[in-house]
Amino acid sequence: MSSWRIARIAVGILMTPFLLLALGWASLAVWFDGPSSRAPAGVLAGGFLVTAVGILALIRPLRRGLVLLGALWLLVLGWWLHIPPRNDRDWQPDVARLPSMTRNGDLAILHDVRDFDYRSETDFTEHWQDRTYDLSRVRGVDMFVSYWGPTLIAHTIMSWEFDDGRHLAISIETRKEKGETYSALRGFFRQYELYYVVADERDVVRLRTNDRGEQVFLYRLRSSQAQARAALESYLSEVDHISRIPEWYNAFTHNCTTTIRGHVQNAGVHNPWNWRILANGKGDELLYSRGLINTSLPFAEVRARSDITAKAKAADRDPEFSERIRAGLLPRPLDE
Repeated sequence: MSSWRIARIAVGILMTPFLLLALGWASLAVWFDGPSSRAPAGVLAGGFLVTAVGILALIRPLRRGLVLLGALWLLVLGWWLHIPPRNDRDWQPDVARLPSMTRNGDLAILHDVRDFDYRSETDFTEHWQDRTYDLSRVRGVDMFVSYWGPTLIAHTIMSWEFDDGRHLAISIETRKEKGETYSALRGFFRQYELYYVVADERDVVRLRTNDRGEQVFLYRLRSSQAQARAALESYLSEVDHISRIPEWYNAFTHNCTTTIRGHVQNAGVHNPWNWRILANGKGDELLYSRGLINTSLPFAEVRARSDITAKAKAADRDPEFSERIRAGLLPRPLDE
């Protein structure tokens, strides 16, 4: 067998997983994001796969078939990229309102800040508030990491501390319609609009610890006041933007952690890519290795000291919720 033929076989073997992945993604895109009626969507998704297999089996030479298949895939991709997100769906009550901002110098007037009174995850009294924050009084920024299952995956929430003792939490989530639940697989497609929960910590953190039974850790981040403010301004700019122009959530490219990385970089903080940004349940390990959280103790001890689950359950509806969950935490590392 010639070296050229061996090389062609090797290339074919290497390309096969990528080809299968591309075809699988395209058929699922048609299934999830095509017609809302399942029967037509199934016909179209199945038709795509049958056509793709037919091209590979019947068109010769093979490179011509691959060109045709590539054109078909690009056609699906072009359609998918042009599916518009919307702000006018029948939303679940906890995401029914879009927060927005009015800016007046250092003052940010935030509209529709969420501060619900939860009796359970589905039983609550709605409180939407307008709150004013003086951005010149930002003192620092913290990160909550919340686990509900496998430890490789978590949900991250950022919270800003002001010198008057107040805290403002922002959680990047999916905006779900009534009757809709979150699916990790569907999260890779055009199924959920992006939503920034701008909230009191007693809402967005207590909901996870007290009502959903999640385990939550709180880390004080090393940053200058200027960096903390810049990150908050980046967040609030996006909050106001999507109140007017909706965006899609994506579990790979536009999720609760990869989006944070963009905001941090907008604040002028170097944040190189690392696999733990995707496997965000290991994000606290990444923060520790980069010296962005307190490193005065071994990581296991830092993590144990950062578990605020029991404190949040005990604080419950206490107006001093934010102060109580921070009792006993390691101090914020000084920015050098």
